[in-house]
Amino acid sequence: MVDRPNKPTALATTPGLPPQPQVNISHDAGRVSASLPTGESVDVLLYGATVISWKDRAGNEKLWLSDVAKLDGSKAVRGGIPLVFPVFGQSPDHAATSKLPQHGFARTSTWELLGKSTSESTGMSDSSVKLDFGLSSASLSDEAKQLWPYTFSMIYSVTLSQEGLATSIVITNDGEEAFESQVLLHTYLRIKDINTISVSGLEESTYLDKVDSAKPKTQSSSISITQETDRVYTPSTDPSHPIIVSAEGKEVYKVMRDGLRDVVVWNPWVDKAHSMADFEPKDGYKNMICIEAGSVRDWTKLEAGEAFEGGQMISY
Repeated sequence: MVDRPNKPTALATTPGLPPQPQVNISHDAGRVSASLPTGESVDVLLYGATVISWKDRAGNEKLWLSDVAKLDGSKAVRGGIPLVFPVFGQSPDHAATSKLPQHGFARTSTWELLGKSTSESTGMSDSSVKLDFGLSSASLSDEAKQLWPYTFSMIYSVTLSQEGLATSIVITNDGEEAFESQVLLHTYLRIKDINTISVSGLEESTYLDKVDSAKPKTQSSSISITQETDRVYTPSTDPSHPIIVSAEGKEVYKVMRDGLRDVVVWNPWVDKAHSMADFEPKDGYKNMICIEAGSVRDWTKLEAGEAFEGGQMISY
């Protein structure tokens, strides 16, 4: 081998690229996993585009998932962040959605991974990864098409960063006929003890108390959970005003909404938890609270070609 006197400097002296966010696709399990170099991670099932895990850099789980949640596509997932569309609960008096199952079909349809993108800079705090999922009327089951025969497309984005987890939805009416719908991000937040939890940011807001015959009421102070709670709030503040979940006075979650006017606060408590076959452990209600951003108190009407966009940002 000839020794060249003016050979290039060894590549080892060239500064290496910083660690990049990673995305893994498990085709067998039908899930997409993403992680940041700093340790944060998220797992999303293609079934329902359901976020089933979100961990901080220390590996602490931030979402509650039932121990017996079905992750094989046989039924909607109990826990994580199921996506509710085009109806919240059931609405027998709303002709277009009266025949749809509980919470519609988005959470029980198989979504497509449309793509992934990462953002990184020399400052690691800017590192993030975004996963885009798609669902359209063309990809629905024949049964769902018959029950809700409208032409639409949806793009659901899940963005993991060091600051938190953002989820956003864009719904487009691709047909010639207008339709009305509701949408909700059914987020199950993991907590240590429901007895120490208070929720602020909804003071002076009106709500429907679904445990008390959907009677309209007004929230006078922060919320403490001491029994089955199922309330649909329409906050008196701007959506950018945060909803704060605190434990013993210390902030543990902050939820900020964008384009979603309502907030559902839910905890099944003792009897309701025992009545749900897929809710385990039965005392798991002590370790979860649902703070759900959505537009569900009324109906959002989309004319032909119109789109609706909304989302949330959860930080801790």
